[in-house]
Amino acid sequence: MVQTSFSYDALPMRVRFGSGVVASLPEEVARLGARSALVLCSPEQRATGETIAGALGERSAGVLAEARMHVPIEVARRARARAAELGADACVAVGGGSAIGLGKAIALEHDLPVIAVPTTYAGSEMTTVWGLTENGRKRTGKDPRVLPASVLYDPDLTLGLPIAMSVTSGFNAVAHAVEALYAPDRSPVVSLMAEEGVRAMTRALPGVVADGGDLGARTTALYASWLCGAGLGATTMSLHHKLCHALGGTLDLPHAATHTVVLPHALAYNQPAAPEATAALARALGSDDPAGRLWNLAASLDAPRSLRELGMAEGDIEPVREQVLSAPYANPAPVTRDGVTRLLRAAWSGERPAPRS
Repeated sequence: MVQTSFSYDALPMRVRFGSGVVASLPEEVARLGARSALVLCSPEQRATGETIAGALGERSAGVLAEARMHVPIEVARRARARAAELGADACVAVGGGSAIGLGKAIALEHDLPVIAVPTTYAGSEMTTVWGLTENGRKRTGKDPRVLPASVLYDPDLTLGLPIAMSVTSGFNAVAHAVEALYAPDRSPVVSLMAEEGVRAMTRALPGVVADGGDLGARTTALYASWLCGAGLGATTMSLHHKLCHALGGTLDLPHAATHTVVLPHALAYNQPAAPEATAALARALGSDDPAGRLWNLAASLDAPRSLRELGMAEGDIEPVREQVLSAPYANPAPVTRDGVTRLLRAAWSGERPAPRS
């Protein structure tokens, strides 16, 4: 059935995709008219960040290797101060959602353009969404100033991504596409991208797991992450993301792994209330039960399937539930106390996902 009423705003950004495309980074910095770009990365990515800074030559303001999950406010403040101290007029964020999120935090205050060089499948580079964590609460918002001006997708940079992280990062991307398919502001363009993103990612991940050096599988996974991230960037988030923001901000659970565990449960909760999205996912996944198919795929790829194994205590269920209920996101199925409790309990214990009752 064709969607008969919608609006779609194309986001103003430039994407370059392909093996070796990171070599064009100096050109992209020059294209923005920037003279001094601060390279941002996590401590684990420092070597890559140093290589990128070296490639920028005199256009590099240095490397700040302090990016952390969920962008703690104290890290953001230090990065903002450092960018101002160095006189940076652009940022190059190298890595996953942590580095790109830190770049967005700087852009939010100093209005500096960001060039994203993703090395995971997180998808943050495709969105105007920012997030900051303070006092155990993760705040998110949207602002066009944080949208990267350019994104360089180079599959070569993903070859070293550990297999376990590749899997959870891939599921994180799929979660973006799933919610884009039933978002209240979806459009036919977004739905096409999201369905193809789910199809491509779920077909690429087994190849990545079989051989992390398979450039073909890595390229397909990165292509999928672009599509899934673009879907997230063009729509609003729903229950799945609200749950993950609460779990991550409050408990500091690993971001991608939390998405991996929660996704089949949040999808099962919403499937009966989102028949068109469920049909699209059924086509992409080759299953009439998309939530069950994702659950089984996670098992086959040795991904985590319970919040308990990520470090969540059973006693954390109630405070997380209350945070979700206090400010729920738009969602196709009603967000109820009993429903969220059952969802969290199943995700915590690692039960097979069940439809909302």
